[in-house]
Amino acid sequence: MNILVIGSGGREHALCWAIRKSPLCDVLYCAPGNGGIAGVAECVSLSPNDFDAIVAFVREKKIGFVVVGPEDPLVNGLVDRLDAEGIKSFGPSAAAARLEGSKGFTKDLCAEFGIPTAAYGRFQDAAAAKSFVAAKGAPIVVKADGLAAGKGVTVAMTEAEAAAAIDEIFSGRFGSAGAEVVVEEFLEGEEASFFALCDGNYVLALATAQDHKRVFDNDQGPNTGGMGAYSPAPVMTPELSSRAMKEIVEPTVAAMRARGTPFKGVLYAGLMITAEGPKLIEYNARFGDPETQVLMMRLASDVLPLLIASHDGTLADAECHWKDEVALTVVMAAEGYPGDYKKNTEIKGLAEAGAIDGVEIFHAGTKAEDGKIYATGGRVLNVTASGKSTAEAQARAYRAVAKIDWPQGFCRRDIGYRAIEREKQNA
Repeated sequence: MNILVIGSGGREHALCWAIRKSPLCDVLYCAPGNGGIAGVAECVSLSPNDFDAIVAFVREKKIGFVVVGPEDPLVNGLVDRLDAEGIKSFGPSAAAARLEGSKGFTKDLCAEFGIPTAAYGRFQDAAAAKSFVAAKGAPIVVKADGLAAGKGVTVAMTEAEAAAAIDEIFSGRFGSAGAEVVVEEFLEGEEASFFALCDGNYVLALATAQDHKRVFDNDQGPNTGGMGAYSPAPVMTPELSSRAMKEIVEPTVAAMRARGTPFKGVLYAGLMITAEGPKLIEYNARFGDPETQVLMMRLASDVLPLLIASHDGTLADAECHWKDEVALTVVMAAEGYPGDYKKNTEIKGLAEAGAIDGVEIFHAGTKAEDGKIYATGGRVLNVTASGKSTAEAQARAYRAVAKIDWPQGFCRRDIGYRAIEREKQNA
């Protein structure tokens, strides 16, 4: 069948790379794609939020299945529109995507159904939010309620920092995403990412991953959309993975079904592993970025039947197998990210870097022009490698990074450090 992937990031490049290998895939399109995706799919100049144009393209090209990558079109109702047109797709309805689209919605659902998460308050004015902070003290977490591309979260170590974050959100920096503020208890522990496919009823656990949100080494600097990731996450023992399913993911899927808004697609739970066990930080209603890059490197099964089963309600009959290896990705970003950065700088050395055994380079923010690759975004490349251990995968990834000639780019140099420390302790 002909497949259309919606999106233009590293997540979509990894999905296209995996889908392209499926014997079920005839022609693969990506809208709008990027300079790297053009190597595995035909890129189409369509906006992910231009639903009319997407439907027209699907009809013209006889697309059998649409995979929606980013959160914006999901929250805005692309899957609902495709359903109404009789077009099969992967992803949740707008009502189900509220699990990502509104942090307050998810916190309320957790409170109603007893799902472990941080204590919280929801506020529509700065004074009330600051009063809550004053009563609770710091450290404390301040979040814009809506979609803010991974940047609307401040872990405030002082009350003054929390107050500044509240003012920033209500100042309009994040647009409509900042119409409401969620203030949460600070959770002590280690973060991990847990992924599960859902078909509205059945939940199929995928692999675990761990990403690095802070922009600089040693987890310093502001939060970003993610500066690197690895899979599996050693902190997620089989016991903790089982608890995450039973205490968090399965009750959430049951709650959404009970509310008449069944969740179909991938549920990505951001977890904090506390002394009491896993607690939900937040949900994403789509694959993570850059976690997808490491998941697709490790996936031994054909990804396309799994995505189709999520739509069709047949996940209970699906099988999912993983390679017994570690995958690690290093994000190369434009200097200045997550603040202001230059665009349209040339990147060289990609062929040499990608030629290293066990390395794949997924493009996140690039364009191809006259045989050259240019950076167009903040997070630009995902240099991804596999290995028998985290240390081996890390060494390969940074060997590839060293071959990339891009003076205007930078990366963290410590991706995977927690897992490597564990490997040394267990050696």
